[in-house]
Amino acid sequence: MHEQSATGPHQTTTMERGSFALARCSCGWSGPARRSRDRARTDATDHERAPSAGDVRA
Repeated sequence: MHEQSATGPHQTTTMERGSFALARCSCGWSGPARRSRDRARTDATDHERAPSAGDVRA
C-alpha cells in the first residue's frame, strides 16, 4: 500500500489486486484498475489536487 497523504480532506492509497493496481480515497472515490503502479499513484495524486464540488466558486 502506498500512502499519498496523511492530512487534508482526502487520504489516498494504492492497492494491488492481482496484476492490477488501483487508487482509493477516504472520500469513497476509486480510480480505474491499472497495470502500472506508477499510473495508479498518479491517479491518486490527481484526485487529491482536483477541486472538490464544495471548493468550486462561481
